[in-house]
Amino acid sequence: MRWEGRRLWTSRGRRAASAGLQKALEHTLGVSQNQVPLEESILQKTGKVSVVGLEGVITYDTKYAVRQHEELTWKHAPGRKAKYLEDPMNSERDAMLRLMAVPLINWMRG
Repeated sequence: MRWEGRRLWTSRGRRAASAGLQKALEHTLGVSQNQVPLEESILQKTGKVSVVGLEGVITYDTKYAVRQHEELTWKHAPGRKAKYLEDPMNSERDAMLRLMAVPLINWMRG
């Protein structure tokens, strides 16, 4: 990647960075969806990505999402587990960085 100083922070550059962040978080959400505990799939259905500018989050929105994530003693179906978001954030780090870089590289070439 070529560094061009302030050029990176033009509005077009910010849009490219934001698009890369969106792709990276969607990828990680997909991996997380394969690990989230399932009983009635309510928790899984609440998973979503939100990106505003250069900040983004992955959320699961139920009253018990945090407890399900943190409770290591609870039993889950095969392949389902606690740490269903933390683990993919760690294991998919390199993939996320590549996904975030692609729009910026294309923008810099453009």
